[in-house]
Amino acid sequence: MTAATSGTAATTSERPPWEFAVDRSSPNTCLVRLAGSWRLRDHLPRAQVVLEQVKALEGVERLTFDTTHIGSWDTGLLTFLRNLLAQSESAGLTVDHSGLPVDVERLLALASAVAVRATAPPAESPWSRAGSSVFAAGRGFFEVLTFAGEICMAFAGLITGKVRLRWLPFALLIEEVGVSALPIMTLIGTLMGIILAFGAAIQLRQLGVQIFVADLVGISVSQEVGALITAIVLAGRTGAAFAAQLGSMQVKEEIDALSTAGISPVQFLVLPRVLALVLMTPLLTIYADLFGIVGGCLVAVTMLDLSITAYLVRIIHVVDMSDFGMGLIRASVFGILIAMAGCLRGMQCGRSASAVGLAATSAVVTSIVLVIVADGLLSVIFHVFRL
Repeated sequence: MTAATSGTAATTSERPPWEFAVDRSSPNTCLVRLAGSWRLRDHLPRAQVVLEQVKALEGVERLTFDTTHIGSWDTGLLTFLRNLLAQSESAGLTVDHSGLPVDVERLLALASAVAVRATAPPAESPWSRAGSSVFAAGRGFFEVLTFAGEICMAFAGLITGKVRLRWLPFALLIEEVGVSALPIMTLIGTLMGIILAFGAAIQLRQLGVQIFVADLVGISVSQEVGALITAIVLAGRTGAAFAAQLGSMQVKEEIDALSTAGISPVQFLVLPRVLALVLMTPLLTIYADLFGIVGGCLVAVTMLDLSITAYLVRIIHVVDMSDFGMGLIRASVFGILIAMAGCLRGMQCGRSASAVGLAATSAVVTSIVLVIVADGLLSVIFHVFRL
Protein backbone atom coordinates (compact mmCIF):
# COMPACT_ATOMS: atom_id res chain seq x y z
CA MET A 1 0.00 0.00 0.00
CA THR A 2 1.53 3.31 -1.09
CA ALA A 3 1.25 5.98 1.56
CA ALA A 4 2.79 8.88 -0.33
CA THR A 5 4.26 9.59 -3.74
CA SER A 6 6.72 12.15 -5.09
CA GLY A 7 6.44 15.50 -3.35
CA THR A 8 5.29 17.91 -6.04
CA ALA A 9 4.36 21.20 -4.39
CA ALA A 10 0.74 22.19 -4.72
CA THR A 11 1.67 25.63 -6.01
CA THR A 12 4.02 24.26 -8.68
CA SER A 13 2.74 23.15 -12.08
CA GLU A 14 5.96 21.42 -13.15
CA ARG A 15 6.69 17.95 -11.89
CA PRO A 16 10.00 17.78 -9.99
CA PRO A 17 12.73 15.47 -11.31
CA TRP A 18 12.75 13.51 -8.05
CA GLU A 19 10.17 11.16 -6.55
CA PHE A 20 9.75 9.46 -3.21
CA ALA A 21 7.19 6.97 -1.95
CA VAL A 22 6.55 5.48 1.47
CA ASP A 23 5.32 1.87 1.52
CA ARG A 24 4.65 -0.61 4.29
CA SER A 25 6.68 -3.68 3.32
CA SER A 26 5.79 -5.60 6.51
CA PRO A 27 3.69 -4.93 9.63
CA ASN A 28 6.56 -3.17 11.39
CA THR A 29 8.77 -2.12 8.43
CA CYS A 30 8.47 0.92 6.21
CA LEU A 31 10.15 1.10 2.78
CA VAL A 32 11.16 4.51 1.39
CA ARG A 33 11.51 4.45 -2.40
CA LEU A 34 13.66 7.14 -4.05
CA ALA A 35 13.75 7.71 -7.80
CA GLY A 36 14.79 10.33 -10.33
CA SER A 37 17.36 13.08 -9.98
CA TRP A 38 18.49 14.06 -6.46
CA ARG A 39 20.74 17.10 -6.81
CA LEU A 40 20.98 20.38 -4.93
CA ARG A 41 19.58 22.39 -7.83
CA ASP A 42 16.43 20.18 -7.96
CA HIS A 43 14.89 21.76 -4.81
CA LEU A 44 14.78 18.51 -2.88
CA PRO A 45 12.12 17.85 -0.22
CA ARG A 46 12.82 18.20 3.47
CA ALA A 47 13.50 15.08 5.46
CA GLN A 48 10.76 16.07 7.91
CA VAL A 49 8.12 15.68 5.17
CA VAL A 50 9.11 12.07 4.53
CA LEU A 51 9.36 11.28 8.24
CA GLU A 52 5.86 12.60 8.88
CA GLN A 53 4.48 10.22 6.27
CA VAL A 54 6.45 7.37 7.86
CA LYS A 55 4.99 8.20 11.27
CA ALA A 56 1.51 8.19 9.75
CA LEU A 57 1.85 4.44 9.32
CA GLU A 58 1.05 2.95 12.71
CA GLY A 59 3.29 0.27 14.17
CA VAL A 60 6.37 1.09 12.09
CA GLU A 61 9.61 0.31 13.94
CA ARG A 62 12.06 -0.23 11.08
CA LEU A 63 13.03 1.90 8.07
CA THR A 64 14.51 0.54 4.82
CA PHE A 65 15.33 2.07 1.43
CA ASP A 66 14.95 1.25 -2.24
CA THR A 67 17.21 3.43 -4.43
CA THR A 68 17.46 1.28 -7.56
CA HIS A 69 15.67 3.91 -9.67
CA ILE A 70 17.80 6.89 -8.63
CA GLY A 71 19.48 8.57 -11.60
CA SER A 72 21.95 11.37 -10.97
CA TRP A 73 22.73 12.59 -7.47
CA ASP A 74 25.17 14.82 -5.59
CA THR A 75 25.59 16.18 -2.07
CA GLY A 76 21.92 17.12 -2.03
CA LEU A 77 21.02 13.42 -1.68
CA LEU A 78 23.64 13.02 1.05
CA THR A 79 22.25 15.95 3.00
CA PHE A 80 18.67 14.67 2.65
CA LEU A 81 19.57 11.15 3.77
CA ARG A 82 21.76 12.35 6.64
CA ASN A 83 18.92 14.49 8.01
CA LEU A 84 16.37 11.70 7.49
CA LEU A 85 18.57 9.14 9.26
CA ALA A 86 19.26 11.46 12.18
CA GLN A 87 15.56 12.33 12.64
CA SER A 88 14.49 8.69 12.27
CA GLU A 89 16.94 7.53 14.92
CA SER A 90 15.75 10.34 17.21
CA ALA A 91 12.19 9.08 16.69
CA GLY A 92 13.22 5.60 17.83
CA LEU A 93 13.19 3.92 14.41
CA THR A 94 15.76 1.33 13.39
CA VAL A 95 17.35 2.28 10.06
CA ASP A 96 18.65 -0.29 7.57
CA HIS A 97 21.30 1.17 5.21
CA SER A 98 21.53 -1.87 2.94
CA GLY A 99 19.23 -0.39 0.31
CA LEU A 100 21.38 2.71 -0.24
CA PRO A 101 23.97 2.96 -3.06
CA VAL A 102 27.41 1.78 -1.99
CA ASP A 103 29.03 5.17 -2.63
CA VAL A 104 26.31 6.98 -0.71
CA GLU A 105 26.64 4.60 2.22
CA ARG A 106 30.43 5.14 2.34
CA LEU A 107 30.09 8.92 2.26
CA LEU A 108 27.47 8.85 5.01
CA ALA A 109 29.73 6.67 7.13
CA LEU A 110 32.61 9.07 6.55
CA ALA A 111 30.47 12.06 7.49
CA SER A 112 29.39 10.33 10.69
CA ALA A 113 32.89 9.19 11.64
CA VAL A 114 33.79 12.38 13.54
CA ALA A 115 31.23 13.49 16.08
CA VAL A 116 30.40 17.17 16.21
CA ARG A 117 31.54 18.79 19.42
CA ALA A 118 28.44 20.04 21.14
CA THR A 119 30.12 22.09 23.81
CA ALA A 120 33.02 24.50 23.75
CA PRO A 121 36.31 23.39 25.30
CA PRO A 122 36.72 24.36 28.93
CA ALA A 123 38.16 27.81 29.40
CA GLU A 124 41.76 27.95 30.54
CA SER A 125 42.14 29.49 33.97
CA PRO A 126 44.32 32.60 34.47
CA TRP A 127 46.65 30.62 36.74
CA SER A 128 47.13 28.01 34.02
CA ARG A 129 47.92 30.68 31.44
CA ALA A 130 50.36 32.33 33.82
CA GLY A 131 52.07 29.01 34.48
CA SER A 132 52.32 28.29 30.76
CA SER A 133 53.85 31.73 30.17
CA VAL A 134 56.41 31.20 32.93
CA PHE A 135 57.40 27.79 31.58
CA ALA A 136 57.61 29.17 28.03
CA ALA A 137 59.84 32.03 29.22
CA GLY A 138 62.06 29.61 31.13
CA ARG A 139 62.33 27.31 28.14
CA GLY A 140 63.22 30.24 25.88
CA PHE A 141 65.87 31.47 28.32
CA PHE A 142 67.37 27.97 28.50
CA GLU A 143 67.48 27.80 24.68
CA VAL A 144 69.28 31.16 24.55
CA LEU A 145 71.86 30.00 27.11
CA THR A 146 72.39 26.74 25.25
CA PHE A 147 72.83 28.54 21.95
CA ALA A 148 75.26 31.04 23.47
CA GLY A 149 77.24 28.19 25.02
CA GLU A 150 77.49 26.42 21.66
CA ILE A 151 78.78 29.61 20.04
CA CYS A 152 81.38 30.08 22.80
CA MET A 153 82.52 26.46 22.37
CA ALA A 154 82.79 26.95 18.60
CA PHE A 155 84.80 30.15 19.12
CA ALA A 156 87.09 28.38 21.58
CA GLY A 157 87.58 25.60 19.02
CA LEU A 158 88.45 28.22 16.42
CA ILE A 159 91.14 29.71 18.69
CA THR A 160 92.62 26.32 19.56
CA GLY A 161 92.58 25.16 15.94
CA LYS A 162 89.93 22.46 16.38
CA VAL A 163 87.44 24.39 14.24
CA ARG A 164 88.39 25.65 10.80
CA LEU A 165 86.87 28.69 9.17
CA ARG A 166 86.20 28.60 5.44
CA TRP A 167 87.82 31.84 4.36
CA LEU A 168 86.15 32.33 0.99
CA PRO A 169 82.56 32.11 2.33
CA PHE A 170 83.70 34.22 5.31
CA ALA A 171 85.00 36.90 2.94
CA LEU A 172 81.65 36.87 1.15
CA LEU A 173 79.93 37.35 4.50
CA ILE A 174 82.22 40.30 5.26
CA GLU A 175 81.28 41.81 1.92
CA GLU A 176 77.57 41.21 2.55
CA VAL A 177 77.59 42.56 6.09
CA GLY A 178 80.06 45.42 5.73
CA VAL A 179 80.85 46.61 2.22
CA SER A 180 77.28 46.30 0.94
CA ALA A 181 76.05 48.36 3.90
CA LEU A 182 78.26 51.40 3.17
CA PRO A 183 75.72 53.25 0.97
CA ILE A 184 72.91 53.04 3.53
CA MET A 185 75.30 53.90 6.37
CA THR A 186 76.50 56.95 4.41
CA LEU A 187 72.94 58.20 4.09
CA ILE A 188 71.90 57.36 7.65
CA GLY A 189 75.08 58.78 9.20
CA THR A 190 74.81 62.08 7.32
CA LEU A 191 71.13 62.49 8.15
CA MET A 192 71.84 61.62 11.78
CA GLY A 193 74.37 64.48 12.04
CA ILE A 194 72.06 66.88 10.24
CA ILE A 195 69.16 66.07 12.56
CA LEU A 196 71.23 66.46 15.73
CA ALA A 197 72.77 69.74 14.59
CA PHE A 198 69.51 71.14 13.24
CA GLY A 199 67.70 70.37 16.49
CA ALA A 200 70.21 72.43 18.47
CA ALA A 201 70.94 75.13 15.89
CA ILE A 202 68.05 77.44 16.77
CA GLN A 203 68.69 77.42 20.51
CA LEU A 204 72.45 77.79 20.16
CA ARG A 205 72.04 80.75 17.80
CA GLN A 206 69.75 82.50 20.27
CA LEU A 207 72.36 82.11 22.99
CA GLY A 208 75.20 83.14 20.72
CA VAL A 209 77.17 79.92 21.22
CA GLN A 210 76.90 78.43 17.76
CA ILE A 211 80.30 76.80 18.06
CA PHE A 212 78.93 74.36 20.63
CA VAL A 213 77.09 72.55 17.87
CA ALA A 214 80.37 70.73 17.30
CA ASP A 215 80.37 69.57 20.93
CA LEU A 216 76.82 68.31 20.67
CA VAL A 217 77.28 66.45 17.40
CA GLY A 218 80.77 65.14 18.06
CA ILE A 219 80.24 63.78 21.57
CA SER A 220 76.74 62.36 21.06
CA VAL A 221 77.59 60.71 17.76
CA SER A 222 80.91 59.22 18.88
CA GLN A 223 79.75 58.01 22.29
CA GLU A 224 76.29 56.56 21.66
CA VAL A 225 74.12 57.72 18.79
CA GLY A 226 76.38 56.44 16.02
CA ALA A 227 76.61 52.94 17.50
CA LEU A 228 72.89 52.85 18.28
CA ILE A 229 71.77 53.93 14.80
CA THR A 230 74.23 51.53 13.18
CA ALA A 231 72.92 48.67 15.32
CA ILE A 232 69.30 49.42 14.43
CA VAL A 233 70.12 49.51 10.71
CA LEU A 234 72.05 46.23 10.96
CA ALA A 235 69.24 44.63 12.96
CA GLY A 236 66.78 45.32 10.15
CA ARG A 237 69.22 44.59 7.35
CA THR A 238 71.63 41.88 8.48
CA GLY A 239 69.85 40.27 11.44
CA ALA A 240 66.74 39.66 9.38
CA ALA A 241 68.86 38.32 6.51
CA PHE A 242 70.60 35.83 8.82
CA ALA A 243 67.25 34.64 10.16
CA ALA A 244 65.79 34.28 6.67
CA GLN A 245 68.85 32.41 5.34
CA LEU A 246 69.00 29.93 8.19
CA GLY A 247 65.20 29.63 8.24
CA SER A 248 65.15 28.73 4.54
CA MET A 249 67.81 26.11 5.17
CA GLN A 250 65.70 24.77 8.02
CA VAL A 251 62.67 24.51 5.73
CA LYS A 252 64.70 22.70 3.07
CA GLU A 253 66.14 20.37 5.77
CA GLU A 254 69.68 21.39 4.87
CA ILE A 255 70.54 21.93 8.55
CA ASP A 256 69.29 18.43 9.34
CA ALA A 257 71.49 17.11 6.55
CA LEU A 258 74.53 18.81 8.10
CA SER A 259 73.77 17.25 11.48
CA THR A 260 73.30 13.84 9.86
CA ALA A 261 76.69 14.22 8.15
CA GLY A 262 78.32 14.94 11.50
CA ILE A 263 78.86 18.67 10.81
CA SER A 264 77.89 21.07 13.58
CA PRO A 265 75.46 23.70 12.19
CA VAL A 266 76.70 26.19 14.79
CA GLN A 267 80.32 25.84 13.67
CA PHE A 268 79.49 25.69 9.97
CA LEU A 269 76.76 28.34 9.71
CA VAL A 270 76.43 30.41 12.87
CA LEU A 271 80.04 31.08 13.89
CA PRO A 272 81.09 32.75 10.58
CA ARG A 273 78.04 35.02 10.66
CA VAL A 274 78.63 36.04 14.27
CA LEU A 275 82.29 36.80 13.62
CA ALA A 276 81.52 38.77 10.47
CA LEU A 277 78.95 40.96 12.19
CA VAL A 278 81.06 41.46 15.33
CA LEU A 279 84.02 42.56 13.21
CA MET A 280 82.09 44.85 10.88
CA THR A 281 79.77 46.59 13.35
CA PRO A 282 82.55 48.70 14.98
CA LEU A 283 83.96 49.62 11.56
CA LEU A 284 80.53 50.64 10.28
CA THR A 285 80.03 52.62 13.49
CA ILE A 286 83.23 54.61 12.88
CA TYR A 287 82.12 55.16 9.29
CA ALA A 288 78.70 56.39 10.47
CA ASP A 289 80.35 58.64 13.10
CA LEU A 290 82.47 60.36 10.46
CA PHE A 291 79.50 61.05 8.22
CA GLY A 292 77.48 62.19 11.25
CA ILE A 293 80.17 64.79 11.90
CA VAL A 294 80.00 65.75 8.22
CA GLY A 295 76.23 66.18 8.48
CA GLY A 296 76.64 68.41 11.52
CA CYS A 297 79.22 70.42 9.60
CA LEU A 298 76.72 71.06 6.81
CA VAL A 299 74.24 72.54 9.26
CA ALA A 300 76.97 74.54 11.05
CA VAL A 301 78.18 76.08 7.82
CA THR A 302 74.79 76.77 6.22
CA MET A 303 72.68 77.80 9.25
CA LEU A 304 75.12 78.97 11.93
CA ASP A 305 77.63 80.80 9.68
CA LEU A 306 80.54 78.80 11.06
CA SER A 307 83.59 78.00 8.98
CA ILE A 308 84.60 74.44 8.29
CA THR A 309 87.94 75.08 9.97
CA ALA A 310 86.37 76.34 13.20
CA TYR A 311 83.98 73.39 13.29
CA LEU A 312 86.72 70.81 12.77
CA VAL A 313 89.10 72.45 15.26
CA ARG A 314 86.34 72.38 17.87
CA ILE A 315 85.63 68.72 17.10
CA ILE A 316 89.30 67.79 17.52
CA HIS A 317 89.49 69.77 20.76
CA VAL A 318 86.35 68.29 22.34
CA VAL A 319 86.14 64.72 21.09
CA ASP A 320 88.92 62.38 22.22
CA MET A 321 89.63 58.68 21.81
CA SER A 322 87.72 57.71 24.96
CA ASP A 323 84.50 58.93 23.34
CA PHE A 324 85.12 56.76 20.29
CA GLY A 325 86.14 53.92 22.62
CA MET A 326 82.76 53.96 24.36
CA GLY A 327 81.06 53.92 20.98
CA LEU A 328 83.16 50.99 19.80
CA ILE A 329 82.44 49.01 22.97
CA ARG A 330 78.73 49.60 22.42
CA ALA A 331 79.05 48.60 18.77
CA SER A 332 80.84 45.34 19.62
CA VAL A 333 78.18 44.36 22.15
CA PHE A 334 75.40 45.32 19.74
CA GLY A 335 77.00 43.24 16.98
CA ILE A 336 77.11 40.16 19.19
CA LEU A 337 73.46 40.59 20.21
CA ILE A 338 72.22 41.17 16.65
CA ALA A 339 74.14 38.18 15.25
CA MET A 340 72.97 35.86 18.02
CA ALA A 341 69.34 36.99 17.74
CA GLY A 342 69.27 36.59 13.96
CA CYS A 343 70.95 33.18 13.95
CA LEU A 344 68.91 31.89 16.89
CA ARG A 345 65.58 32.83 15.29
CA GLY A 346 66.72 31.23 12.05
CA MET A 347 67.68 27.99 13.81
CA GLN A 348 64.31 28.02 15.62
CA CYS A 349 62.36 28.51 12.37
CA GLY A 350 59.51 26.15 11.59
CA ARG A 351 59.09 23.99 8.52
CA SER A 352 56.76 26.22 6.47
CA ALA A 353 57.33 29.19 4.17
CA SER A 354 55.40 31.51 6.48
CA ALA A 355 57.68 30.51 9.36
CA VAL A 356 60.63 32.09 7.53
CA GLY A 357 58.92 35.47 7.51
CA LEU A 358 57.98 35.12 11.16
CA ALA A 359 61.58 34.22 12.02
CA ALA A 360 62.91 37.30 10.22
CA THR A 361 60.38 39.55 11.94
CA SER A 362 61.13 38.03 15.33
CA ALA A 363 64.88 38.49 14.73
CA VAL A 364 64.46 42.21 14.04
CA VAL A 365 62.23 42.79 17.07
CA THR A 366 64.46 40.75 19.38
CA SER A 367 67.61 42.48 18.13
CA ILE A 368 66.24 45.99 18.60
CA VAL A 369 64.92 45.22 22.09
CA LEU A 370 68.24 43.68 23.14
CA VAL A 371 70.16 46.62 21.67
CA ILE A 372 68.08 49.19 23.56
CA VAL A 373 68.39 47.26 26.84
CA ALA A 374 72.13 46.80 26.38
CA ASP A 375 72.55 50.50 25.54
CA GLY A 376 70.86 51.46 28.80
CA LEU A 377 72.98 49.04 30.84
CA LEU A 378 76.21 50.23 29.21
CA SER A 379 75.27 53.85 29.89
CA VAL A 380 74.88 53.02 33.58
CA ILE A 381 78.16 51.09 33.61
CA PHE A 382 80.06 53.95 31.93
CA HIS A 383 78.56 56.40 34.40
CA VAL A 384 79.57 54.27 37.39
CA PHE A 385 83.15 53.99 36.13
CA ARG A 386 83.11 57.72 35.19
CA LEU A 387 84.09 57.09 31.63
